[in-house]
Amino acid sequence: MIRLLLADDQALVRGALAALLDLEPDLSVVAQVGRGDEVVDAARDARADVALLDVEMPGMDGIAATAALTGQVPGCRSLIVTTFGRPGYLRRALDAGASGFVVKDTPAEQLADAVRRVHQGLRVVDPELAVATLAVGESPLTEREREVLTLAERGGTVAQIARDAYLSEGTVRNYLSAAIGKTGARTRAEAVRLARENGWL
Repeated sequence: MIRLLLADDQALVRGALAALLDLEPDLSVVAQVGRGDEVVDAARDARADVALLDVEMPGMDGIAATAALTGQVPGCRSLIVTTFGRPGYLRRALDAGASGFVVKDTPAEQLADAVRRVHQGLRVVDPELAVATLAVGESPLTEREREVLTLAERGGTVAQIARDAYLSEGTVRNYLSAAIGKTGARTRAEAVRLARENGWL
């Protein structure tokens, strides 16, 4: 029996996934959480074999939760199951140690098959997303540029971003300028939008 952990902040989605996967004779949902920062403890407590993780969750996103799982519960493999099939997300998830990446509209039989393959140590990636990821390439943003753009996305002023990131205002302006240039945007709002659409944030 393959023991599954489901992590998704939408209870309805979580419940539907659990109901579908529990119909499979060799799969059993042993834990469900709605926050990314609950994943590691839940996986450890439930002795989960495979964690199905959404990308966008409170507390910690699914990619950061994947990295935490890889480091702290290496016996539990990660499969990202998300609505947001963005190329940058796929690359970041694989870099974090995910064994698979599929979108939520994947048919139930294919999702169950993906879980089995991940459990066997294979890698499963949505083929259309794999092609898109190769086309887009790696994120041009540094870690600091990503952090500053993420803070800018919340609508903060340069002074607020500087405070939150423990940087000088001049440094924040430099990072924003670099991010705008690298994304080919004209404004910081456009840079945030482009980076978000490509999964770089």
